[in-house]
Order: sequence, then C-alpha cells, then structure tokens
Amino acid sequence: MAAGSGQGQDDTGCHILHVDMDAFYASVEIRDRPELAGQPVIVGGTSGRGVVLSASYQARAFGVRSAMPVGRAQRLCPRTVFVPPRHRLYAAVSKEVMAVFGTVTPEVEPLALDEAFLDVSGALRRLGPPAAIAAHLRAEVARQQGLTCSVGVAPTKFVAKIASARCKPDGLLVVPRAGVLDFLHALPASALWGVGERTGEVLARLGLRTVGDIAHTPLATLQHELGAAQGSHLAALAWGRDERRVTPHVAEKSIGAEETFAADIDDPERIRRELLKLSGRTAHSLRAGGYAARTVTVKLRLASFKTMTRSKTLAYPTDVAREIYATACALYESAGLDRGARLRLVGVRVSGLVPVGSANSQLTFDDRPVGWREAEQALDKIVSRFGAGALRLAALVEEPDRPAGAAGPAPPEEPDRPAEGGF
Repeated sequence: MAAGSGQGQDDTGCHILHVDMDAFYASVEIRDRPELAGQPVIVGGTSGRGVVLSASYQARAFGVRSAMPVGRAQRLCPRTVFVPPRHRLYAAVSKEVMAVFGTVTPEVEPLALDEAFLDVSGALRRLGPPAAIAAHLRAEVARQQGLTCSVGVAPTKFVAKIASARCKPDGLLVVPRAGVLDFLHALPASALWGVGERTGEVLARLGLRTVGDIAHTPLATLQHELGAAQGSHLAALAWGRDERRVTPHVAEKSIGAEETFAADIDDPERIRRELLKLSGRTAHSLRAGGYAARTVTVKLRLASFKTMTRSKTLAYPTDVAREIYATACALYESAGLDRGARLRLVGVRVSGLVPVGSANSQLTFDDRPVGWREAEQALDKIVSRFGAGALRLAALVEEPDRPAGAAGPAPPEEPDRPAEGGF
C-alpha cells in the first residue's frame, strides 16, 4: 500500500475506485480566485448562524470541519476568508468531472457532487491496470478542471472509500487484495460505516477500539449488544466483506432547498417569501434534472431547535414552482405553530420523483392549469444565458439574504453531499 502514484503495488482484482474531490467547493473558489491560494478559505454562510459547507486544508489545520457553525469556525481560525456558495457553479463543475470519469468506464456511481465509485474491470485491456487508470483520472481532472482529487483503489467499495480518505489530499492509495485485513484492522472502529456516536459508545464500553478488535469479537456478542442487523453488518465490514456492486445512474430520491436565518424570525409574511424562494429553487432543480415530484414537504425548525415536517401528496406530479409554493404555504399554515413562534430555519423538499415525460403524459388540460410551467421554462432559459441575477420574482425584489449567484439546491448536511431521501 502506498500513497502517491500507486505504482509497484499488486492491484490485481482491485477493480473498484473511489474518487473524491479535495475540499471541492473551496477548491473551485480558489481555482477561480488565485489570490486565495494558500489561505484558509471557508465556503458557507457568512453570518454567525450559517454553517461551513467546505473548508480548504489550510482552514482544516485549525480544526475547521464541514457542517460546523460559522461562528465556531471563525473562533478557531480568525484569519479565515469566507466565501458565499455558488451552488450552480459547483453542479456544473461536478458534471464535467463526472464526464471525465465516463471516458474511462460507464460503470460510474456518483455519491455526491464531489465523489463517485467506478468499476474499471471493463477498461483494463484498454487503459491498463487499476492503479494506472487511477493515475490517469487524477491527471485528467487536474488538466481539464485545475482541481485535485484523491483515489482509493481496492477490491470492494467499502475499502476503496476508506483508502481515498486516508490518502487525502491529492493522493492515490492502493489496497491489495491480500493486504485488506492488515489495512482495515489497524484502523479505529469509527472508520466502519455505521459507527456513529451511539454505536461508538457501545463499542468503547466493550473495549473495542479498532476494526481488528471488532473482527475478533464473537458475532453473538456484537449482535447482542448492537442488534442482529448492526452486529452482522459491522462483523462483515471488519473482515473486509462488502458484496455491493457499483450501480450507475442511481435515481435521486428527493430534491430540495433550505435556509437558516441570520436571526430567528416570526413574521409570517417573510416566512412565506422564503418559501417562495425555496420553492423556486426546488422547481428549477427538478426541471434541470428532468423530474417532476408527487410529494411536497415543508421543514420548520423553531428557535428552540425543535424541528417539524409536514407533507402532502399531490394529485399529479409537478415541476412548477407556483404549485410547490402553494402547497408549501398550506403546509406551513396548517403546522399549528403558536402565534409569534420564532423560526430559525425553513425548508422545502419534494419526493416521489418521476421522469417529467411520463408525468406530463398522465395529465390533461382539465387536470392542471397550463401556462405556468412554460413561463418558468422560459425563465430558466433567461437565467441560463444571463445569470441567476437577471430575473427575480417581484415578491423577492427586496430580499437581501442570498446573493444572486447563490441560487440552487440546498447544501447537504454531510459535506458536499446531495440529499437523497428525507431532511
């Protein structure tokens, strides 16, 4: 095993690559603004209530991490340069990076905007062994996009993903089939998928601190302490067993956007304006992806951090902001909030996604009003040509919270990862 070129390693049977872009959002901003190179850069909310979406490695050296409150990040690294996110740009760059992966193999499974699994078994005769393919990918991403990525090469998805994390930033790590257990068993137990805070506490109570400790614990003990499914899952991973195949074109399960306010708000009119903005972003993302959605969900987080969600399934799938907004407002008004309840976050998400072509074929002129979708598609074309600030709904003209270039899907809770499922 080696970080770097990966040359000289026995990569026989290591057909799975996990490619992970390095500090993706921050790296894109630094690429476009060379004066930021070498500085601690954070992409995220610029108010104390925002969160870190991505941090350069110079910022990470101070302990800054994704999903950390911006206020805490600033205390850890006072010299940090804060940059507001440009989600549409990141999505466009991601599409180009994924296209590079597609030149190697059609077996590409995106996990997020910034990472993907590749099965390169069908490319070996054309491009050489897996380590050489990984080196080629890194070079092409750097040449075409001016960005670095880290690649793990291994027999399974689980091990490849761990390997890419272990060689960051800008690294390549091959885990030979014969060396999988030596690699895994030295790692902390937290390296296993599914070991979060609660599971970690149970393992620590049992004295199981490394993956090797888990591997050599009787299965019956793990199942008794963690439950049958979780115990079996961790035991299999601890012995390097992962039967999952690379699955290309995994359909998105939901699309949405959310906003954390700089200060808690209790003005229903402003909340409805926020729902309008978020509905527009969500509908735009639906149309960009070629989807329509059947279910609309509103997320409301109170100042006390209590979070509630309300959902409604529509009579027909839609990708129209006006329809999503009307449903979102109805859900907000029926949530039963006390008069004067203060909100710190609102979100709009849609699910039950279907290809828009099949959705439209289900409708007749009697089913829904016509004209709004066509109008919104026309707006999409104008925004695509002239930028996100070219047009704005009249109700949002005075909205100061988000820079025009920041429109787009809401960032995921996990760093640089698109939401798949609920909130």
